Amino acid sequence: LKAVYPCRSEPALSKNELVLTSESIMKKNEFLCCRDSFLQEIKKFIKSVSEKIKKTRDKYGINDNGTTEPRVLYQLDRITPTQLEKFLETCRDKYMRAQMEPGSAVGALCAQSIGEPGTQMTLKTFHFAGVASMNITLGVPRIKEIINASKAISTPIITAQLDKDDDPDFARLVKGRIEKTLLGEISEYIEEVFLPDDCFILVKLSLERIRLLRLEVNAETVRYSICISKLRVKPGDVAVHGEAVVCVTPRENSKSSMYYVLQSLKEELPKVVVQGIPEVSRAVIHIDEQSGKEKYKLLVEGDNLRAVMATHGVKGTKTSSNNTYEVEKTLGIEAARTTIINEIQYTMVNHGMSIDRRHVMLLSDLMTYK
Repeated sequence: LKAVYPCRSEPALSKNELVLTSESIMKKNEFLCCRDSFLQEIKKFIKSVSEKIKKTRDKYGINDNGTTEPRVLYQLDRITPTQLEKFLETCRDKYMRAQMEPGSAVGALCAQSIGEPGTQMTLKTFHFAGVASMNITLGVPRIKEIINASKAISTPIITAQLDKDDDPDFARLVKGRIEKTLLGEISEYIEEVFLPDDCFILVKLSLERIRLLRLEVNAETVRYSICISKLRVKPGDVAVHGEAVVCVTPRENSKSSMYYVLQSLKEELPKVVVQGIPEVSRAVIHIDEQSGKEKYKLLVEGDNLRAVMATHGVKGTKTSSNNTYEVEKTLGIEAARTTIINEIQYTMVNHGMSIDRRHVMLLSDLMTYK
């Protein structure tokens, strides 16, 4: 614009004059059709330009009343009233052209805008979610999963924010509450014991390992876990001796002898879940260093968003999942709509593409309106 309208005879505007002139132009009737947010953006830009003019004038000692010598100094960051008016007119024209006309085929436009960059995507891609060995499906398979609203997606991941996000010990504690822990992982040995008048299975817990993993597990909680598991063991058959020993006495049934009952029980006991959410395969602590400080959050591999949100130490309101069906089941249809929008945008951004949010909003509205 400066090249098209040099306006050599006009004086340059100072910082305050620039702001006041722009505001008076924007109060004209031509700008009434523009949204407030658009006008605010222009004002913000004009303000940044005015600050730049002030810095330049302060640097070279130029005053605002036009008496500084040599006159050529006023050419630095020079903006005249006509240039400003033409700039604002151009902004308004572009704004009017960007508006959709009533009756436009928005559906076809939306399909083109999402489908065309989709052809540039790789077919099968995994990317590490800030942590080694934590894969997230991307590319065409991910877009296909989102649009088909698959119930079982290939890599379901729940991102959980913590109540204390600057404490690594607290993060480990919450990780222990969420991650599935099996009895076999925290026991020193599981052995069958045969006595002349009795036989039972002895489970010895490794207290050192429980302490290192920061688990809230003891012999009583293990007894409770064994009783509620699918092993058909009654509470009277499980006895606790001391703080680290649990005895399980199986009952003989008509179908198989005591020996086989013991063997099958010994095989199944290590698979009993003693702590955590059974649907979660593992949780990883992710360190976020973007803000300069180390912030910890959990990346949970698996489903059951409700159980993760209800875990003590997790901020339920800031917890999200990339499984649309799971979000819809837990938080409702509006949350699912937002998830669809965010997931499509995230997949596109990872491939270096940007789609206008409105196209994705139209798609997600259509998927969720019923």
